[in-house]
Amino acid sequence: MAKYAYCFLFVLSVLAFTSCKFNPNLQGKGNEGIQGVWEEDSVDYQDQKLQYSKHKFRFTCDSVYVTIETFAKVNIYPDSCFNNGRWTEYAKGTYLTKEDTLIVSATFTKPNFKQKISGCYRIGQYLPAFVIRKNAADSLYLESVQQHLQLKLALKERTVCVQKPLN
Repeated sequence: MAKYAYCFLFVLSVLAFTSCKFNPNLQGKGNEGIQGVWEEDSVDYQDQKLQYSKHKFRFTCDSVYVTIETFAKVNIYPDSCFNNGRWTEYAKGTYLTKEDTLIVSATFTKPNFKQKISGCYRIGQYLPAFVIRKNAADSLYLESVQQHLQLKLALKERTVCVQKPLN
């Protein structure tokens, strides 16, 4: 009886060790179709709006770097932050595409993409979701799920994912 118990434990051990594997210590590959630098050249009706933002996205593997340049005619911030109605915000994080949706999970940062914990404008998480309306060779149209605004992005530079270690 003990012989069968040892045999059973041995087979169970072999199955347990061969069925598990560690995840690779590399960043994900992301979506190959959107790898690169995408910029918004203009915003629909920007002359009629009191405030609008132009976006720039840099997708590298599963990482995203976002630059948001805002133009405002009305001051909603303290005077020291208003900067004559023009300021830039930055965010860094990861993204995921699922069918026709782009989900960004990022944090607002300083211009060097190091975490920002205080200062003017937004701090904390940047968590937009976009419906991908068009993904062509040189254009990417995104519609914000929260604000229902369309971002018309033009490809400025194509990049290829070179996965890096997560350390």
